[in-house]
Parts: sequence; structure tokens; C-alpha cells
Amino acid sequence: MVVCGVIGDEAGRVLACRRPVGGHLAGLWEFPGGKVEAGETPAAALVRELREELGIEVAVGAALAPVTWDYGRAPFRLLPFHCRILRGEPTPLEHAELRWCGLTEALGLVWAAADVPILADLCRSR
Repeated sequence: MVVCGVIGDEAGRVLACRRPVGGHLAGLWEFPGGKVEAGETPAAALVRELREELGIEVAVGAALAPVTWDYGRAPFRLLPFHCRILRGEPTPLEHAELRWCGLTEALGLVWAAADVPILADLCRSR
């Protein structure tokens, strides 16, 4: 199981994170997150992952519709959650680039395929 955070700001923008060159899905945009480790709840995993990847502390909010995807390795379940920053400024500790963008701008980015349904849900709900 994998979790990701849809981090919003007061202006209604979301945080998009670009995957680093040289790795899986290099250069594609995603909502930040990662794998749930044994014994972790999805919310605890997301708090840990966002601390590790972005150097921020977040409050995990409402869940969005889960996505099941397969990049050719094995199917996985992606659990997205709305998140609010409690402390810190997002820093690209594991990403090539971070960008705050409105949904229209976000639609112009090239996203990792598993994140596309999440972005579509956000657009439909606004």
C-alpha cells in the first residue's frame, strides 16, 4: 500500500513534486508520499514520508478516492489524503523540483499515471 498527500495552501493551490532524474518515473510530477511500512497506519506513514521527503510536519485530513495502479511491476493501491502543513516550508529533499500550482496549471504538468485520477477528482470537486 502507498499513500500520498494532497497538500493545499490558503490560495487554493496544491503542491506538485517532480520526481528526480535517474529513478523510476523520472521527471514526472506526483503528489508526495510513499510506502506504508509494517505496523504503520496510512496516516502515520504519510506523516513520516512527508517529513522525510519535504521536511514538513502535516495534519492528515480527509481521504480521497483510492487508486489501484500497475506500472508493470505489480499492482498497488494508492491512498490519497488531504494534508495541511503544521510546521516547516516544503523543501525538495528527495524531489527534483516543487511547485505550488492551481488546478488549471497542474493539468498542464506531466503527471505519474497513478496520480492522474487524483488530480481529476480534485478538478471535479472544485
